[in-house]
Order: sequence, then C-alpha cells, then structure tokens
Amino acid sequence: MIEAMFKLLMLLLTFHSSLAANVAKDIFILAGQSNMAGRGGVVHGKWDGNVPPECRPNPSTLRLSAKLTWEEAQEPLHADIDVGKTCGIGPGMAFVDGLRANGSRTGVVGLVPCAAGGTKIRKWARGTRLYRQLVSRAGESVKDGGAIRAILWYQGESDTVTKEDADAYRGNMETLITNLRTDLNEPSLPVIQVRPFSISLKILRHQVRFAISLSIIGQKDTLLIYEKVMKQQWWG
Repeated sequence: MIEAMFKLLMLLLTFHSSLAANVAKDIFILAGQSNMAGRGGVVHGKWDGNVPPECRPNPSTLRLSAKLTWEEAQEPLHADIDVGKTCGIGPGMAFVDGLRANGSRTGVVGLVPCAAGGTKIRKWARGTRLYRQLVSRAGESVKDGGAIRAILWYQGESDTVTKEDADAYRGNMETLITNLRTDLNEPSLPVIQVRPFSISLKILRHQVRFAISLSIIGQKDTLLIYEKVMKQQWWG
C-alpha cells in the first residue's frame, strides 16, 4: 500500500514538473469575430473535422481553456469560448506554424482565444463583457510566467453593413488599441490586424479597410496589417 502511494506521488510530481516546464513563454491573444473564432470547414452548421497540416497539434503550442488552464492546443481553438456557435478552423494555429516555419526562435507558444462571432467593434469597447473577458484572460495567461507578444485581431466585417459604423471604425479601433495597451500595462504591445474582405458591400468594406490603413500611419512601430493570415512571414 505504501509502495503504491509512493509511486502515485512520484507520478504526480513528475506530471507537475512536466507541466511547469511547458508553461507558455510567448503568448498571443486571439480576438475579433467569426473569422478569428474559426469557421473554416463549417458547412450547414457542422464542422467537417478536417485539419490542415499547418493547424495540427504540437506539444509546444498551448491554449488557455475557458477554465483558465493551459492545455495542448487543437482545433477548434474557440470551441469553449465562442459558445452557441459551431467553430471550425481559424488562423491561430496556422499563425504559430508560420512563426516556426520562418525560422522564429519560438519555444512554447500560448494562444488565448477570446473571439466572438458576429460582433461589431463597439461590442469590444472598454467596459463591455468581451473587453473585460479579454483583459481577464490575458492577465491569467501570464500568471505563471511568459509574456504577451501581440494581439491578433480579425474583425470588421460586421462594421461594413452601415455607413455610420464604417465611418466610426477608425476612431473605435484606435481607442480599443489604446485602452488595451493601458489595461494590459503594455504600452507598445503590437496589434496584428487583418483587413476584412469577405463582405459583398464593397464600398463600405473598402471604407473600413481604408480606416485600418490610416491607423497604421501614426503607429507604424506596432500596428501591423496582413492581407491573408496564412501567407505571411510573422514574428521575427
């Protein structure tokens, strides 16, 4: 009996040491709406289960679950975050794969899913549920060490429906970036932003994209814009 208890204790200590050694060092926050939450492979409300090679699990890629525990990341990353919707493939895993494929000195990476499908940017304003949740999860992600390297932001399609929303997008986005940097105590935190391109209302879509482009003028050091998530050289 004593021998069995000793073996169990050693097993638990080994597991704890292994988990501690695998704490995420480079942390990325995933935020925005459905494209970030992941809708790849979702047809008629069901995910087909197909996972591209660049999105497959890797022991060195973790995700922060809804229960605020680190676990090996696997698709769909937002399954327990963007609840009430069917999640599929998003850009998060491919982003990390791109980091490693381009020679980045990335070790253990932690992804923090926070996206919510169908949300306008005003749903992310300071004080809203989504904003508070993002800040809270970001804070939890660094409790055991590591550093937040960037926020990956993929949102804007919902703000191309009306001219009023499109006109307000630039100001709302710049305010959001400023507030997040302040509340996360990261004044130079990079925000990697993807331009919306899936909406058929071309005039308003281009207006939002132009607003995003203008935002980079005053923040060239930190606000990076990528046209397609899976075809870029990421972190240097």
